[in-house]
Amino acid sequence: METVLVREYRAELIECIHSGHIAIVGEDGKLKGYAGDPGFVSFTRSAAKPLQAIPGIRGGIAEHYHLTQAEIALMTASHRGESYHITALESISSKVGVGENNMLCATSYPLDDNSREEAIRGLGKRKIYHNCSGKHLGILSYSQLKGFPLGKYADRDHPVQREIINTLAYMADVAPESIGLGTDGCGLPVFALPLTALAGAYLKLACPSLIGDMATREAVTTITAAMNAHPEMVSGYGRLDSILLEDDNIIAKGGFKGVYCFGLRRERLGIAFKVLDGSEEEWGLIVHSILKQIGYSNENTMKKLHAAYPGDIYNDGGTRVGSAEAEFKLEIL
Repeated sequence: METVLVREYRAELIECIHSGHIAIVGEDGKLKGYAGDPGFVSFTRSAAKPLQAIPGIRGGIAEHYHLTQAEIALMTASHRGESYHITALESISSKVGVGENNMLCATSYPLDDNSREEAIRGLGKRKIYHNCSGKHLGILSYSQLKGFPLGKYADRDHPVQREIINTLAYMADVAPESIGLGTDGCGLPVFALPLTALAGAYLKLACPSLIGDMATREAVTTITAAMNAHPEMVSGYGRLDSILLEDDNIIAKGGFKGVYCFGLRRERLGIAFKVLDGSEEEWGLIVHSILKQIGYSNENTMKKLHAAYPGDIYNDGGTRVGSAEAEFKLEIL
């Protein structure tokens, strides 16, 4: 059964209750803590992006196309379409020799408010503005390098997509055929896994020494180093992903509809949770509470999280009108 993760209050009355599930996995692959049902099966959505980047990096696209760390980080990103994102995306496109006409994601406006306004006043919607465009360029880069068809890179039977699902299965320690498949918002395959398996995959992202295959280990090291070096590329300044990635002990990435994953290097823990109503506003409170309950030692990160997600609710005029509180208690094993 799900458990209450966050309650929201307005005028001291409960307005919303956000329930869900949490799984914490240790380096021995066993469950170390949980709330609700740690085996709950969730679609990964964009939390899979660092894992989807592994085949291309393992296959040599960074060296072949002379990609920078910032460009590698963008391949894991749900970016906001800010100017520095677009500059780096256009650089990847130029280096690889693929354009927006090759991208299968929809045209979009940037998610960042200022960038969106500039786009509306300028060129209008573009595929490169789509928050998943870095992932698409990564897959196109690998397809171009290998000589695979570019026009069908979103198909489940495309060689890159087959390599992605096998890599995900390897990282999550599950059989490929056990992974549920759907179609993501950007048109690419999306995967359904138990939270315990997602947590295990993020543990390996944070602790590549746990990966037996050397080529995969080196690719993960390259990808996660880029994410920590350029957290602003993974989402944007002040976003939860970026706040956590500023801490070099953490690898983190969220996905649409309430799924969030992160791994802790020193503690050698992988953590995944799902907010069942799909809300993302509560992520920061949930992450802060998890870290507090396991005794996380980086006070600077804890202070950043508290400052960014204090739990206060304001109306449009800036008046405090309520609060949100994380109310779950982890079962520590």
